[in-house]
Amino acid sequence: MATLSTHTLNGVDGTHAGGIGVTLVKLAEAGAELIFETETDAGGRLRREIPADQIDTAATYELVMDTAAYWATQAAAAPTAGHIRQIVLRFEMSDAEGAYHMPVILGPNTYSTWLSH
Repeated sequence: MATLSTHTLNGVDGTHAGGIGVTLVKLAEAGAELIFETETDAGGRLRREIPADQIDTAATYELVMDTAAYWATQAAAAPTAGHIRQIVLRFEMSDAEGAYHMPVILGPNTYSTWLSH
């Protein structure tokens, strides 16, 4: 079983970015497959276990974060035209038993992320 996690932080005011809609999609030759759809908790965290039989080590995955809806709730950085509406992180799960952690620091017009195993 693989573990996928993230921790989202609001780079404008330094708070945890809770309530961000998150989907995980597997992209393979047979087409796209939704693995899960959820949201970050109040602490900006998400941790999901994915059964090994749902992981294709040859596939590419997309972790999609709906940041437009999040920024619409933030008075300090209300979105306007040109704001980043989604963050899409494409990655591979080469180990069906691995741990994949992708923290994200986000702003209305920027984000920073990294992958740690």
